[in-house]
Amino acid sequence: MSEGTVHLERAGALATVTFDRPQERNAMTWAMYGQLGVLCEQLRQDSSVRAVLFRGAGGKAFVAGTDIAQFLEFRGGDAGVAYEQRIDSCIGMLEALPMPTIALVEGWAVGGGVAIATACDFRIATPESKFGVPIARTLGNCLSMSNMARLVQALGAQRVRRMLLLAEMVTAGEALACGYLHAVADAGELQGQGVALAQQLAALAPVTQAVAKEALRRLQQHHLPDAEDLIRRAYGSKDFREGVQAFTAKRPPVWSGE
Repeated sequence: MSEGTVHLERAGALATVTFDRPQERNAMTWAMYGQLGVLCEQLRQDSSVRAVLFRGAGGKAFVAGTDIAQFLEFRGGDAGVAYEQRIDSCIGMLEALPMPTIALVEGWAVGGGVAIATACDFRIATPESKFGVPIARTLGNCLSMSNMARLVQALGAQRVRRMLLLAEMVTAGEALACGYLHAVADAGELQGQGVALAQQLAALAPVTQAVAKEALRRLQQHHLPDAEDLIRRAYGSKDFREGVQAFTAKRPPVWSGE
């Protein structure tokens, strides 16, 4: 399995972080999550960076979730709790960056991909892009409470119910209409619109932006209930093991409710 990379480029006050595993639609490996965390720490300490763009390589997907084959290693619910804590830490570092962040979405943003996009301050997507967490159809696992809170705040509770309970995907048009997307742009214009927004943000007061971002983050995370029991139940279930095995074998899962 190709591990993929997450790499950083600079152009003056703007930075671009690219998820680069196009042959697997940029599905995140453990190594890629580790690289993302390292880059976020570098960016946090670099006050010369005034805005950051995040995008996927290859034109087919932003990030198509976490690589499912890695879940074959899991043995029980505690592995799920450790995984969600690990992902929460990484995505939390992105969300806590002091400078504005923009997700440029071309194609699929699924599972961990939609979590990463939602942790950014702004999102611009192509008309064909789709957003979702179809785990009720695919894996039988669950989200962390932090990721649930981000999605509900950005998309609304009923839309998130559709994403999670019905495994529906949200289209770019619907995401734009509800305010989740800042704009929709054709693939050839996506980078240009992203850079234009980044330059607009870079011209404004960075301290104001940083404290506003942190205030919004604290409001969102304030008094979140614990969810380890829910995560342990989902990841420790027979259904989760069946979902992973079925996904990797490319067959439909047979759910038992256990």
